[in-house]
Amino acid sequence: MEKIRYRIGILYGVSLGPGDPELITRRAWTLLQREDIHWTYPVRGKGHKSFALSIARAAGLEPPADADALIFPMTHDKARLAEAWSVAAQRVLEVLRAGIDVLFLVEGDASTYSSFGYLARTVLEMEPGIAVETVAGVTSYSAAAARVQTPLADVDDRMAVLPAGYGIETIDHLLDEFDTLVLLKVKPLLDDIIDLLERRSLLEQAVFVEKTGMPEERIVRDLRSLRGAGVNYLSLLLVKNPDRKRDRIVRG
Repeated sequence: MEKIRYRIGILYGVSLGPGDPELITRRAWTLLQREDIHWTYPVRGKGHKSFALSIARAAGLEPPADADALIFPMTHDKARLAEAWSVAAQRVLEVLRAGIDVLFLVEGDASTYSSFGYLARTVLEMEPGIAVETVAGVTSYSAAAARVQTPLADVDDRMAVLPAGYGIETIDHLLDEFDTLVLLKVKPLLDDIIDLLERRSLLEQAVFVEKTGMPEERIVRDLRSLRGAGVNYLSLLLVKNPDRKRDRIVRG
C-alpha cells in the first residue's frame, strides 16, 4: 500500500516597504489577500506593537483572529536570540506541518537586516526542505533617497549600506571609500556622526530622514539642529562624499 504524503506549507517572507502602504508590491498584496494563509508578524516583546503589522493595517487590512505575534527581542545576547528564534520557528513549523502556508510580515525588505532571515534559517535547520519564498520589497533608504531627490549612485559610484552601530571609526574610514554612505539606525550615535561630518566638511552633503513614507515622516537637512535632539529608532542618514578619492584607471 502506497504511503500517503501530506503537503507541508510554504513559508513566505512578505516585505511591506518602509511604511507607506502604497509601496507594498503586487506580489505581497496577492499573498495578503489570501484567506487560506496563516499570518505571523514580529514584536520586540509581550505587549509591544508590531510596526510591520501597522503597515498592513494602514493598507486597510486586519490580521486574522488566529495570527501569531512572534517575539524577536532587541538584544545582542546570542543565547536569548537563539532561544527566541527557536520558539518562533517551532510555532511556524507547527502550522507548516499541518499543510498550511505561513506568511511573515516584514517592514522594509525581507533580505535587508530583517528578522525574517533568522526565522527562515532556523526553520530550515529544524526541517530541511521546507519551501521558502522571500518577497522583495522597497527598502527604507531607497524610499528616502526618492523622497529627497538624491540619487544613491551614478555611473561608477560606490555605495555602502550599514547600521551606524559599526562605530565612528568605521564610518570615517568608509567615507574615504564610497561616494554614498547610507547609515541606518543612527539614533544612538547621531551626535557623534554629526561631529564627524562637521570635521570632514560633509554636513551639507548629508540628509536625515525619519519614519520614511509615514505620516510622521521628518526630513532634516540642517544636521546641526539635531544635536542633542531626540530622534526615532526608524531614522537614517544619506551621506554623499563628492571628494572621495577615486582609483586611477591606467589604460594601455
